[in-house]
Amino acid sequence: MDLEDLRTFVEVADTGGVAPGARRLGLSKSIVSRRLARLEEALGVQLLSRTTRGSAITEAGATFREHAMRIVAEIDAAQETLSPEGEIRGLLRIAAPLSFGTSQLAPVFAELARRHPQLQVETSYSDRFVDLVSEGFDCAVRLGFLSDSSLIARRIAAFRGRLVASPAYIAAHGTPLTVEDLAHHQAVTKKGEVWQIGDGHKTVTVRPRGRFFADNGEALLAAALAGVGIAALPDFLTDPHIAAGALVPLLADYPVPEAGMFVVRPPGAFPSRKIRVLIDILVEHFGKTD
Repeated sequence: MDLEDLRTFVEVADTGGVAPGARRLGLSKSIVSRRLARLEEALGVQLLSRTTRGSAITEAGATFREHAMRIVAEIDAAQETLSPEGEIRGLLRIAAPLSFGTSQLAPVFAELARRHPQLQVETSYSDRFVDLVSEGFDCAVRLGFLSDSSLIARRIAAFRGRLVASPAYIAAHGTPLTVEDLAHHQAVTKKGEVWQIGDGHKTVTVRPRGRFFADNGEALLAAALAGVGIAALPDFLTDPHIAAGALVPLLADYPVPEAGMFVVRPPGAFPSRKIRVLIDILVEHFGKTD
């Protein structure tokens, strides 16, 4: 039984099909199909049920997947331990947010590649939600508040945001003094966004209203600077503009709760060495606060 056949099966089972498994492995679908057929022949059982709409793991495949995962993980751990001079090899696919990613994370990822010449680093920058498993990513860097999921998260650092508006907006619409006042103001937000705002010993949920929506922080920042409405944005975007007088912080007595930077990865007993060195370099640059 070939190790690469096992690894291929695990990737196909995790990603939900031959095509996404092939993308994650960087192989053609024909090679992946041949490996799966060879493994099924060696085992004498059908691991995947193939249809015109994709592949589904069989009951036998689900049982075998757990054993195959452990075997592949043990072999990978042994290879990493024996790797000469601690070299880290292979492909690390990272999903990252667009604004913060290109401005703040890109130099860190470049330094990661410089330190590990045998490591391939592939990064996708987008503010859309990325399904790590089905799209074949090893991990993602995410900002904000994590919703409950099956993903495993490692917190890297904390950051804060604030409500801001331009002087022109305030001159035209006035300054909100309480959380309740926000109901009478225009907001620039992501579609369906809600604001969590501290009010004494409790947190209040605000559903802002407005006519300008974007899925990118830089776009929302541009709208706030133009006077379109109030925005809730992270400090790393707003601080330079507050210092220049182009934005005014609002509701200082009603803070936005502390958010975080996280590395999230699919479920597994231990992170791979590739992900561990990514976490280490992010902590080095951004500082872990918990």
